[in-house]
Amino acid sequence: MKILYYDCFCGISGDMNLAALIDLGVPKENLVEGLSKINLNSEYEIKIEKSEKLGITGTRVDVILKDKLDDEIHISDKDLHGYNHEHNHSHEHHHRNLKDIEGIINSSDLSDKVKKLSLDMFMKVAKAEAKVHGKPLYEVHFHEVGAIDSIVDMVGAAICLDYLNVDKIIASPVQVGGGFVKCAHGLMPVPAPATVEILKNIPINAGIVQFETTTPTGAAILAANVEEFTRNVDFSIKKIAYGIGHRDLEIPNVLRVYLGEKESPEKVGEHYILETNIDDMNPELYGYVDEKLFEVGALDVFKTSIFMKKGRPGIKLSVLVNEKCEKNVLDIIFEETTSIGVRKFKVGKIMLNREFSKVKTEYGDITIKKSYYKGKLLKYKPEYEECKTIAKEKNISIDKIYKAIYKEDIK
Repeated sequence: MKILYYDCFCGISGDMNLAALIDLGVPKENLVEGLSKINLNSEYEIKIEKSEKLGITGTRVDVILKDKLDDEIHISDKDLHGYNHEHNHSHEHHHRNLKDIEGIINSSDLSDKVKKLSLDMFMKVAKAEAKVHGKPLYEVHFHEVGAIDSIVDMVGAAICLDYLNVDKIIASPVQVGGGFVKCAHGLMPVPAPATVEILKNIPINAGIVQFETTTPTGAAILAANVEEFTRNVDFSIKKIAYGIGHRDLEIPNVLRVYLGEKESPEKVGEHYILETNIDDMNPELYGYVDEKLFEVGALDVFKTSIFMKKGRPGIKLSVLVNEKCEKNVLDIIFEETTSIGVRKFKVGKIMLNREFSKVKTEYGDITIKKSYYKGKLLKYKPEYEECKTIAKEKNISIDKIYKAIYKEDIK
């Protein structure tokens, strides 16, 4: 099992996250190429370089905005305060709302997986901003989500996480810092209103320095992607990397990340089956419902033809879930189908150990999922979404891509 661990002893911001993941091994060319697909290159430049804080060497990322002041470097809201709208420059920002963001991402050539990861993170910030400002979700025009640097940070995070393709993301409790921050609501204690809203139900630490160390963007990256928050590092650390921040503090202003491996048993936890019998729904809607269920985290969705009372033909809709996605799955079932009741029962799930790796082919590097039994490679298969994207880009049969992968010597 491949694990990514965020050690947030000095918090996290969007640029520190990008820097840490590049330092961990994501090629910067991969990030730049992915970001070019959102067609906003005319609005910014991204600068990636080696840097250090208090003797710790890592990678630093700067988002430089393009406008009339070509020679002025933009210091983003995350570098000053996650909520500070009064920046020390005269840039005019696009105050895009959530609908604008969804349009930019959905109309891009990014893979479906990267689109979903990006939108999940934006939704975390959008919901927090809407609640803090007391407005409907799509009526809030908020700087943190609308600013170009936040778009780069969150879409960039999705691109990097997709490249790493780990089995599990874990994080330490999150250091939010201390002191006060100037924001749209006046002078507020750290954490800022949106940050603390996003970090609900996530363990935090505070007060290590008198400065805001975790921004709304950084908090959203964790909230949308991390499965477990713990100080317990019970895996073998294979690589350590550092994302360098922009502030000089009493402690190193860095985000530390680990890439690790852990042997996992074939039996993996307990899950639940949610199922319901349906005999009065338009069959054309099942495909749409399937997509929605997978979007909210369903582990599997399948349908069985059945005969119900009085000989009526029907469909038994079965959804495999864990505790994290159960509520969202129930919402979809009740809101998008004609079901008025769901059965729930616990099931054990046994699965092979898996790992992901890249295979070089004539069509580029493609991710494959390898499955092991008793420590030996038993089978492997390519990631469908990547193959689909390449087939569309190169206008070739997806079968050719699969054949190119299977002819390689996989070890």
